[in-house]
Parts: sequence; structure tokens; C-alpha cells
Amino acid sequence: MKYYYSMNDRIQSRLLQWSALFLFIQALILTLSPAVRERAWDVDYKLSHWAGFLGWLVLALLTHRVIVKNLPERDPYLFPAAMLLSGWGILTIWRLDEAFGIRQVIWLAISLLLFMLALRLQPSLSFLRRYKYLILSGGLLITALTLAFGTNPLGFGPRLWLGCCGLYFQPSEPLKLLLVIYLSAYLADRANIQLFSFPLLIPTLVITGLALLLLLVQRDLGTASIFVCIFTIIIFIATGKRRILISTSLFLILALLVGYFFIDVIHVRVIGWLNPWVDPSGNSYQIVQSLIAVANGGTIGRGLGIGSPLLVPVAISDFIYSAIAEETGLIGSLSLIAIIWLMLSRGMITSLRATDRFRRYLAVGIVAYFGVQSLLIIGGNVRLLPLTGVTLPFVSYGGSSLLTSFIALYLLLTISNTEEEEPAQLHDPRPHSILAGVLALGLAASALTTGWWAIVRGPDLLTRTDNPRRTIADSYVLRGELVDKNNTPINITEGVSGSYLRTYTYPQLAPITGYTHSTYGQAGLEASLDSYLRGLQGNPASLILWNQLLYGTPPPGLDVRLSIDLSLQAAADQLLGSHRGAILLMNSDTGEILVMASHPTFDPNKLSEEGEFLSQDQYSPLLNRAALGLYPIGTGTLPLLQAEFGERQPAETELRSFYEKLGFYQTPALNMMTGYDVNNRNVEQLRVSPLQMTIAAAALSSDGISPAPRIATAVNTIEQGWVILPALGMPTQVIQTQAANEAAQAFLTQGKPYWSHTGQASISETIITWHLAGTQPAWQGAPLVLVVALEEDNVFLAQFIADNLMSAGLSQ
Repeated sequence: MKYYYSMNDRIQSRLLQWSALFLFIQALILTLSPAVRERAWDVDYKLSHWAGFLGWLVLALLTHRVIVKNLPERDPYLFPAAMLLSGWGILTIWRLDEAFGIRQVIWLAISLLLFMLALRLQPSLSFLRRYKYLILSGGLLITALTLAFGTNPLGFGPRLWLGCCGLYFQPSEPLKLLLVIYLSAYLADRANIQLFSFPLLIPTLVITGLALLLLLVQRDLGTASIFVCIFTIIIFIATGKRRILISTSLFLILALLVGYFFIDVIHVRVIGWLNPWVDPSGNSYQIVQSLIAVANGGTIGRGLGIGSPLLVPVAISDFIYSAIAEETGLIGSLSLIAIIWLMLSRGMITSLRATDRFRRYLAVGIVAYFGVQSLLIIGGNVRLLPLTGVTLPFVSYGGSSLLTSFIALYLLLTISNTEEEEPAQLHDPRPHSILAGVLALGLAASALTTGWWAIVRGPDLLTRTDNPRRTIADSYVLRGELVDKNNTPINITEGVSGSYLRTYTYPQLAPITGYTHSTYGQAGLEASLDSYLRGLQGNPASLILWNQLLYGTPPPGLDVRLSIDLSLQAAADQLLGSHRGAILLMNSDTGEILVMASHPTFDPNKLSEEGEFLSQDQYSPLLNRAALGLYPIGTGTLPLLQAEFGERQPAETELRSFYEKLGFYQTPALNMMTGYDVNNRNVEQLRVSPLQMTIAAAALSSDGISPAPRIATAVNTIEQGWVILPALGMPTQVIQTQAANEAAQAFLTQGKPYWSHTGQASISETIITWHLAGTQPAWQGAPLVLVVALEEDNVFLAQFIADNLMSAGLSQ
């Protein structure tokens, strides 16, 4: 038999072709994703999902032909939109879990076979209208059976399913559609219903109340919320009374408040909605990881098959939107929302063109069902709304949901097949306009919120320590090395793509160089220089963009050279040994830090085993005492005071002004986290870091000029090789040249080419020993300044360390 395609047929056919092309490209990308992730062709390619795509293609083609034959005047946009969503969902589910992907294809086949059977039989919709009580009562009865015979396919959680042996059905899913059918039929049979016509609304209120009670007993709060919304929307469309929207909104808010205080499930979900950061690894784990997944997607996504959506629990169902957002980015998310809006808008048009009140209410009820459920899951995924645990129509895994969605689609298509019949009279179109506006506003808010987490808050979320995606990405992309001034490796990356591991060849430097760890995040120079080490800075913008587009990851990282001299650093660590404190040795002219020791230290290679213990250690081995430790000054600054004030005793205002000039009241500008006394204490109580003391003391060895400190000196770029990294600050004249030179001469150590001074201070019951030393002004070699800070009363050790390190430094 030969068919002649109408305009509707051609539109539907063309849209299905574009949908098939889109899904074909998705399937192809999924196939190649292992090669992209490994950056090699010799990999195991993914092929099984092609069976899902081919199954979708055959079913789409067959169903299209049946629709063309039996519904010539239907809306041509609804079926292609639904098939695109279902195909997108199948490929996403298959990518996450092949077994569930196969099941989803089977459920799609069952749904479309029933869909085609209904099209061929063409049952009259008047049947639904006539037997509305029986239909809804049957749905309630089947749902009630879950109270006695309910199960959960996962083996735990709410028992909302019926079935066994791998085949399960969730009665509450079709119950939503049955409520739509019942309300549409009931209200269509009663003209001129007023908002407070209780005799007319009592049967509806009773039956809807029973359904809600049943769902509340089941603790299926998501479906209960949808029931309330569907009931409200259909009554509003029928009556045109805006007060019912306001009343229902107040009811939902009141129910939320009551549930927050008296129902543990609602309490947990509200807390997770309002402030998920309080318990990110416990009750709020799902929503926090969902937000991080959206942030990880950014604008263009990580790439199909390359993201880590499985880090979000139940990604195939409740959090499929965040899974799509991670791998397709904001562009994919907005496209998904646009397709959903296309279905909703065409559904509203179908409602307006319906030939009688029953069909009009039924169409708008189906739109409400699709729209509210979509908003609840998308809003829950991006923290616009509390989590409800519902599915995304046509997209999420779930046979009951998919079957119900296609039955609803069949009803919507049947209603749209008007065959040039005149629409039923519409006295007031405003309720339809208001509903369309509310749904559009909800989807727009979802889109904006997705953009907020993906673009605005994305950088902050991705640096959280509970984001394992960075570590997963680092296992496939070579991270840059940290090397000393002689290019001796300090922190390196070993292994092959997919199993790269950060190795710390000189672990004693860990409080300074830090670590990159899947559980404990980043610290030290590994954190502050991360953009270079990950290849996000220093590489050409085109290379970064190309790698993001092709691989979903940055290019290989760049090596960074430090000013640290490992030979002097090793001597300092050996001298400090088991004593608590810090040592800094700096070139007082260039500001380059040659030694930065902080003890006690730790081994970052053992962080997985010892991290918990280290974080609770009373001696704080994770703390960089040299840059972040704050100690009282005491008599430590005596040479500086003598250079500025001579023998006289300065007033407190003069002393504070001098300390401000030395930089004691500000954070040193350096490529790492540094600290200062934020309490702005008076000069007698002021505390400074050894780094601040070193910068100030350097003025005595460099004509009164405090240098700008430097620790990251160069980065090894692809195009230019080693490129110098400038200091973040500027040298400052803090003491007059002659006064600085005279003070240095006054503190010269007999028989030594350097000046030195030992001072002490106390904090609580602990004595702090300071030792400052530096080359004399006439020194012809590289000028050096040394600061030793010991958390003990040990003048001899401080002097011993200083003498040995100064001798070693001057001999180089």
C-alpha cells in the first residue's frame, strides 16, 4: 500500500531523522571515548550500546509508520521530542550501566508495542470518561498491594514495587496518569464548577485524599507532591480561580514545615536543600556530588563517556540530569530543557485545540504531569528544589515511568488528532496562559540555576576536597613536576595513562610543597601552583581549548622550578631533626628562598594510611610553620630596632609604624599560602611568621631594602622553554642604607663573615627561640639572610643550626 505524506508527516519524519543523527553521533562518541580518555588508539572500544541505538531506531521507524497511518492530523512535534528524550536516556543509562541499558530498551519495546497496539485498535477516549471511578479505584487497589507485597529491586529502601525475578512494576507511576484521567472526566461532566462548590468536589477530594494518604504511608513523597500539583492545576484550569493556586502553595509550604519538624525523611531533605555543605559526606552526599557533577560539566561538558557521573548515587534514575550535565555541559542541559519545553508547549496547544472539555482537561493534566515531574527532578538535581526521588519522563531509568509516559503521549497525540474539528469553546484562556507561564518560568529557573553551578560556582566546587573527579582526571593526564633550582625532582608523576600516581621524592619538604590526594585534596605548592602543574596556565589557549573539546581534560601539565636548593634543604632538615620549628634561608637581594624547613614534617606518600592521624596530631605536622606559623617577637628584632631607633626606646606608635613598614601587619606576597596576625595586636603581643621575620631581616644585608620573596621561579613552557616567573611583590626600602649597614656591623660574629643575633619570646608556657643571621654589607658573593625559629628554650641549637647553614650557604 502506498502512503502519501502530508505536511505533518514530513515534519515528524524530518525531526525523527535529526533525532537519529543526534543519537548516532552520541553513540559514535561513546564508542571512541576509551581512545579519547587514554589518548591512544590501542584500547578496548565500547560497542554494546549500538544494540540500544539500533533497537531505538527500529522501534522509532515502526511507530512512526503506524502513527502516520492512524493519526494523520496529530501534532508532528510530540512523538519526535519524546523519542529523542528516550533515546538520549537509553544511551546515557547504557553508558552508566549496560545491564540497566538493556532493560530500558526492553521497556521501550514494550511501551511502543502497546503504543502501536492502541493506535491500531483506536479505543474511544469516552471509555476513560465513562469508567473514571473504576479506573482510579483499580489504580489505588494495585498501589495498596505494595503495603503488603511491596518490594524494592535494590533490596533496601521504600518498598514501592510489585514483582520478582528481575521484573518489577511501580504502581504509583501510572496512578499519576489515572488521577489525571479521573479529574478530567469528573470535572468535564460538571459544568460551571465554582471554587467552593463542596458538594460537587467532595468525591474528588475524598478519592484524591485517599491516594495521598496511601502515598504518605508508603513514604513516596515525590509522587504525593506531584498528586497535589496535578490536582491543583486541573481544578485551576476548570475553575479559573487563582485563589486555588495560592491556597495550594500555602498548603505545600505548611506541609513542608510540618514535615521538617515531624517527619525524618523530609527533615533530612530540607536540610540537604537549604545547606548541603553541613554534611557533604553524609545525608547531603547525593546533592553535593550532583552539584559538583554539574560544575564539572562547565559549558561544553567533559565529553560523552569521559566524565564521572557514577560518583553521584542513582545516576541512572534520580540524578540522570546531573549525569547528562557533566558530560554534555551547560549546552547539553539547555538542549534537554528546550526539548522538554517543546513537549509542554505543544501539549498546551493541543489542550487549547481540544474538541471537548474532557480532552482539554486531559491534555492539560498530562502537560502538568510531564512538567511538574520534570521540574521536580531537574530542580532537585541543581538544588533549586528539595530532592523528591522522582524520575525524568522518557529519560530516567524505570520501566513503569517509561510505560506511563508513552501511554500519556498516546493520549496527547490522540487528542491532537482533531481532523479539522472545531475546538471546544474556551471562555477564559488566562488559566492556560498562567500555567504555561509558570512552567516556562520553572524551566528558565532550572536553566539559570544550572548555569550558576556550571559557570559561576563551578571553579569553587571543583576545588573541594570531596571532589574525586580531579584525581580521576589526573590519573589520565600527566601532571607537571616540581623541581629545585638545579632541576632535581621533588614531586613527580609516575605510571601510565589511567594509573598516573603522584610521587614525592623528598618528603621532608611536604609541609611546603604539599600534596595532591583523592581524599585530602591539595595543599602547599601543589595547590597554589596547580594551574601550571595541570596545564591550565602557561599553555597556549588554543591547546587548552582543543584538549578540553577533544579529551574533556587539560593538556599535560608544566614543570615548575623552585628556588629551593635541595642540598641546603637536606642540611637544614637534618639539623632541625625532631625539634619543632622552622628555618628559612633567603637570598636577601633577589628574595629567592633557598631553604624553607618546617618540623615536624610528614611523608605525603603515606597520606592514604596516615592522613587521619596527621590531621589530629597535636604537633600539627601538616602546618607550614615557616609561612603560616605565628610566633611572638620578643627580643628577636633587636638588630632591626637598633638600625631604626639607635639606642633610644621608641614609643609604641613609632614601633607599630616601623613594624607596619617591615610588613608585620600584612600577608607576604608569595606563590603559596602565607599568614599574618589578623588580630592586629599591639606591638607587645604581635606575632609574626618566620617568613615575615626573614623578609624584614634581609634589609640588614641588602642596604636596608626588604626583597620581594620568591619560591616559584620558572615554568617550562612548550613554546618558549623555561620562562621566568616574576615576584608577586616589590622590594621596599624599610631602613636607611647607612643605618642598616651600621647595625649589621654591630652584630658581626667574631671570625665570621656574617652578623647574627639570638632573641627569645614566650607564648603560654612555651619559650620561642629566634636566631637571625645574614651576610655583612661588604660581602662580595650572593647576600644571604637566615632565620631560625625553635619552639623551645635552646639558644645553643639555634646558633649551631645557623652557623652550619650559613657556612654551607656561603661556600656555594
